[in-house]
Amino acid sequence: MVLYAPTANSNSVAETAIFYMLYCSRNFKKVQALYKTDYMTAKMKIEKHELGGKTLGLIGVGNIGGRVAKKAVFGFDMKVIAFDPYAKELPDYIQRAESREEVFKNADYVSLHIPATPETEKSIGAKEFDLMKPTAYLINTSRGALVDEPALIEALENHQIAGAGLDVQETEPPKADNPLYTLDNVILTPHMGWKGLETRQRLVSILAGNVKGFLEGTPVNVVS
Repeated sequence: MVLYAPTANSNSVAETAIFYMLYCSRNFKKVQALYKTDYMTAKMKIEKHELGGKTLGLIGVGNIGGRVAKKAVFGFDMKVIAFDPYAKELPDYIQRAESREEVFKNADYVSLHIPATPETEKSIGAKEFDLMKPTAYLINTSRGALVDEPALIEALENHQIAGAGLDVQETEPPKADNPLYTLDNVILTPHMGWKGLETRQRLVSILAGNVKGFLEGTPVNVVS
């Protein structure tokens, strides 16, 4: 019997996705780069936006994607559309998209929440970036293998899309000469979205409950 902890890191990763949207919406990387040398430009001339009223597009609405949607709607007054052929039911505050293309075409922020499988690897590429608004951002807290990284770099360099927030990359860490390091419209973090004190505490608690249930003959969180 194999037991697992399905929701241990869900909230932490969901919060990270929201953090990236806030970071991108305020062009914080550009602001931070200019803050010391050109305070007034950083303050007045770098374009900044609110999340309220914007559309969040989700690819995948599982444990994490569902939490991101709830935080976006009730915390930031965003509209949420989502594509997930495996989700039988969605809450009424999530609009179901009929296709992935619909999400990429209409969202101001596209957030990925699907596993890396042979079917999904490099499934986000030039075609999807062509569909996105030039003001839209890609958020990836899932798996780097989902994205065709050279196509993403080209889209970012050409300002085909506004930017990206990436907690995961194709190679972790990226090679030293990876252009992602030098672009001012992308934020990179070291696959840390899942990591937090509360996450570890929750993980230990769930695992302890798994062991207790198994020993008592009432196992929970069983991998079928």
